[in-house]
Amino acid sequence: MLRLVLPKGSLEKATLQLFSDADLAVNRSSDVNYRASIADPRIDDVRILRPQEIPVYVADGLFDLGITGQDWVEERGSDVVSLGELNYAKATSTTVRIVLAVAQQSPVTSMADLAAQSGTLRVSSEYPELTRRVLKTHGIEADVSPSYGATEAKVPDIADAVVDLTETGSALRAAGLRIIETLLVSPTQLIANPASAADPVKRHAMEQILTLLLGTLEARGKVLVKLNVPADRLDGVLGVLPSLRAPTISELSGGGGFALEAVVAKSDINTLIPALSDHGATDILEIPLSKIVH
Repeated sequence: MLRLVLPKGSLEKATLQLFSDADLAVNRSSDVNYRASIADPRIDDVRILRPQEIPVYVADGLFDLGITGQDWVEERGSDVVSLGELNYAKATSTTVRIVLAVAQQSPVTSMADLAAQSGTLRVSSEYPELTRRVLKTHGIEADVSPSYGATEAKVPDIADAVVDLTETGSALRAAGLRIIETLLVSPTQLIANPASAADPVKRHAMEQILTLLLGTLEARGKVLVKLNVPADRLDGVLGVLPSLRAPTISELSGGGGFALEAVVAKSDINTLIPALSDHGATDILEIPLSKIVH
């Protein structure tokens, strides 16, 4: 039913892992094969292509659905529908940013400083169109050169500043650069062709896939805790038991106690389980979660 395009490159591994975790495993004959398949009746065709190209191909109707960063949607100016943000990146769940950076020793600390300088600012970026638009709004005269990699290495000999994608800022700092402005916060997006999104049958299938992906992301870093507690120790246990919303409480057969379950952060479990035991909980189970759908 749907033609899907997924990103090649920095987002590739994280995207394929997300689809696998969502029970939408992507199958291909080798890591260099750009054609793939997903054993799901809603998905008819899968391609793996550069994220820079994905907004254009989706807008042109070559694909119904795609995953790319908001940065490339903005850079290419593509007419696509955003179905939702997917909070994952290359290495973390942190949303990446498009930033402007200068040499660490530069006296520049703001966009206003750049605008006040005489002469034309030399800028290198993989996002020349986005960069030109933003700098123009700040009144900065700039010569923006397209970069095809190693952007951070071009200051100061080739460029006075760079506009680059960063997840943690570590690569820019290692290159002796200092961020002075965030031009765009760029979440990973599930985008759709406008005509496909307007088709009720296709839109329903798209939203079902989005539900699986969002549910998988929501479950990451969380576990289900189940336990029993005597009636006279219930309040103490509830005092230390966090939950996603509120714990589920069921009376045990025969009375005298309760069964509780709650979704909690995996990072807290090493202190939570001993605390629950200290307050009288028994039969404590920690259960991994695959999806949480609200």
